[in-house]
Amino acid sequence: MNSGSGLLGFSGSTLVLASASPRRMELLASLGVAFTVRPAAIDESLQPGETAEAACLRLAQAKALAVPVTDPSVWVLGADTVVVQDGTILGKPESDGDAARMLRQLSGRAHEVWTGLALRRVRDQRLFSAAERTQVWFDIIPESVVELMVRTGEGRDKAGGYGIQGVAGLFVTRIDGDYYNVMGLPLSRLRRLCMEAQ
Repeated sequence: MNSGSGLLGFSGSTLVLASASPRRMELLASLGVAFTVRPAAIDESLQPGETAEAACLRLAQAKALAVPVTDPSVWVLGADTVVVQDGTILGKPESDGDAARMLRQLSGRAHEVWTGLALRRVRDQRLFSAAERTQVWFDIIPESVVELMVRTGEGRDKAGGYGIQGVAGLFVTRIDGDYYNVMGLPLSRLRRLCMEAQ
């Protein structure tokens, strides 16, 4: 493992990312963390009455537990991100029409982004988890831009139908919390979770 892995406490161990998210892979790679990718196939349906915090934690834990690993030197990282506005949870859009609906709903208003992290220590099957919240404010997104974002598909696999690192970033007027949380992997929270798990 390289120096980045040491920063998170994984020196001499193997980190498995239970996610196919390009943003999470990019962020881990930017830290110099060595990892392998084994996406977890789970049902990401929300449960009735579930809060955003509870949902992202439950789904992150389910992902971390779903990857079949027996090597005791391995750690498995699960993560899940949801967007919530006025108590309504917005996951990944089911269609382009759904993505457009979400963008119109978020336009000109504030919302919260929640990411749940779950770190599974395979040697004793202990699970360490935490959730991070960030508040985001959008300027009004013109309909022509909504149509552009939907046409390019940039929000198709993202909670709330947008990625802050894409066109939507042009309309973010304020953010309170971890920017990387909005990308789907709160780095500071991940560091603290790794420290707790050592």
